[in-house]
Amino acid sequence: MDLNLVVLCGRLAAPVEIRQFESGSRLARYLVTVRSEEPRRVDVVPVTLWDPPAELVDAEPAPGRPVWVAGSVQRRFWSGAEGRRSRLEVVADQVCLRSEAGAD
Repeated sequence: MDLNLVVLCGRLAAPVEIRQFESGSRLARYLVTVRSEEPRRVDVVPVTLWDPPAELVDAEPAPGRPVWVAGSVQRRFWSGAEGRRSRLEVVADQVCLRSEAGAD
């Protein structure tokens, strides 16, 4: 059995980018930082959420805001000047903005 399920708890690394398409669909792009204890490092994970609810779009959360993400991993491909490129990202089913640690 295969399972493609990702749950992240981290902080926003940059302002959220919202794109509106002619079809009426919207795309929210997040960069989420996730800290690892061993070895000490910080990973920045790209996250996309299609058609985010209005409360997420209107919130305009600032970098550093705690966030939970649930979704799946997907590899995106594109062609650039250097040839064919790809990257992994999380395609979110749900994004939840959290209040600062200790305030929940």
